[in-house]
Amino acid sequence: MAFQTRLEDGIAEIVIAHPPVNAFKASEWSEMADHVRAFGADPAANVVVIRAEGRGFQCGVDVKELAADGSLIVRHNRGCYDLFGAIYDCTVPVISAVHGYCLGGGIGISGASDFVIASEDASFGLPEIDRGALGAATHAMRMFGTQEARRMLLTGEPITAAEAYRLGGVLEVVPAEKLRDAAMALAGKIASKSRRAVELAKWSLNGIELLDPKESYRYEQGFTLELYSTPDSQEARDAFVEKRDADFKK
Repeated sequence: MAFQTRLEDGIAEIVIAHPPVNAFKASEWSEMADHVRAFGADPAANVVVIRAEGRGFQCGVDVKELAADGSLIVRHNRGCYDLFGAIYDCTVPVISAVHGYCLGGGIGISGASDFVIASEDASFGLPEIDRGALGAATHAMRMFGTQEARRMLLTGEPITAAEAYRLGGVLEVVPAEKLRDAAMALAGKIASKSRRAVELAKWSLNGIELLDPKESYRYEQGFTLELYSTPDSQEARDAFVEKRDADFKK
C-alpha cells in the first residue's frame, strides 16, 4: 500500500510512504480516499493528519505508468477527484504536513485540506505542463491566489515554503525535524474539542467559501483529458521517462 494509517487519542494519521518519490498509481488515489472517508465517519477521530516519509510529500501521478498506458488518465482523474473531494468533504478537519516537494496531486491533497503546515525545505509546484497534463490549479488558487496559481501552472516553476507562507497558503513553516510535532500539536487542540462542534464548524466553513474546489477541479479535468488525447501529451511523458527534452512538432 502507498500509505499507512493509525488512530490514537482522537487523531487519525495517514502517512504516505511510496518510494522513490511518493507518486500514486491509478488505484491508489481511490484507496486513500476510502480511508479519509472512513476516518471522517469514525466517532473516535476528531481530526486527520496527512504527512509523508521519504524525500518529499507527494508528487502526483505515476508518470511512468501513464507513459506506458495513456488511457489510465481516466482512472487517475477519477481517483484524484475522489481523494481531493474526500479531504474537502471530510466531516472533521484535515491537516497536511508538507516536507520536500509537493507537486501536482500533492497540491491537490494539501490544497483540499483545512490546514497546511510546511517544513522549511518544502516547495510547491505544478509541473504538469511539462508532463503533457494539467490539473490542481483549483487547489493552488485556493492556497496561493489567482496570479500565483496561473504562473505556477503556465511555467511549471515551484515556489518555496517561505513564499507559500507569504501568500497565505500555509499556516506555519517549521524546521523539518519539528514538522510532525507541529502538525500533531494543532491536531491535539482540535481533538480536544466536541466532535459535534468540530463537524458543524467545518461544515459552516466549507459553506461560506466563495470557490467550490470540487466543481472547479472537475471543470479542469475535462481539459486534462482533452490534452491527454494529443500527440504533444504523449511526447511530454515519453521525454520525461527518457530524460530528454521534448520535441513538439509545430
